[in-house]
Amino acid sequence: MAQKDAKQIESVEHVPSGEHGGGFPPFQKDTFASQLLWFALVFVTLYLLMSRLALPRVGAILEQRRLRIEGDLAAAQRLKDDSDVAIATYEKALADARSRAQALANETRQRAAAEAETSRKALDATLNARIGEAEKVIADKRTAAMRNVQDIATEAGSAIVERLIGIAPGGQQMAAAVAETLKR
Repeated sequence: MAQKDAKQIESVEHVPSGEHGGGFPPFQKDTFASQLLWFALVFVTLYLLMSRLALPRVGAILEQRRLRIEGDLAAAQRLKDDSDVAIATYEKALADARSRAQALANETRQRAAAEAETSRKALDATLNARIGEAEKVIADKRTAAMRNVQDIATEAGSAIVERLIGIAPGGQQMAAAVAETLKR
């Protein structure tokens, strides 16, 4: 049996290189210490490289980006404030222009109304003068017509009376009778 165990040990120690007979290499006892040493050396080297070279560059890039973003935001805020001021100025100018236009329209309307009133009064005065003249002319014509009517009535009445009774009445009597009849 001892021979059998020795053969088995020899066959285990004699594993060809193509086969995986020794287990997972990081867990082998005889290489574990050297692997830990190399792990520590590589870790420290990578840590130093990262902390001294790569991370400061990345930090500088991030800082530049942050500063550029802050600058852009500040410029955008400044432009927004400028546009707000411009909008407020525009709206104030627009409101002023509207109020001036309204005042100008009211002034023009009042001036036109005053001119129209003046023209109307002048036209009324002219028309009233013409009406007065026309009424005077009409009254004169009426008076003249009434005199003519009276004269015609007096002559017609005299002719009728003369024809009816054969005697011509006196001009004064006939004129008085016609005047009395016209008064009614």
